[in-house]
Amino acid sequence: MSADVTGELRAALAKLTAEKRRIEHQTAALQEALRAVNGSGGQRARGMTRRTKRGRRRMTTAERKAVARRMKAYWAKRRAAGSKAKKNAA
Repeated sequence: MSADVTGELRAALAKLTAEKRRIEHQTAALQEALRAVNGSGGQRARGMTRRTKRGRRRMTTAERKAVARRMKAYWAKRRAAGSKAKKNAA
């Protein structure tokens, strides 16, 4: 009976090993395709890793309006401080 279990375990291990090898080949092919798309072929060969570009997040209309309000207040405050400094200097 133990011979049957051992044989089944070995067969299962062989199948899993083959599956692992197949998955590793697929991931390597996908990584190579990504490198080709990103254009990092030369850097990878020298041992340097390519850093991924971080995209700029798009602002919604409401966010843009909020930023505009804050900046208007900021510059109004700066102009007011500048005019006070000129009056004090004179």
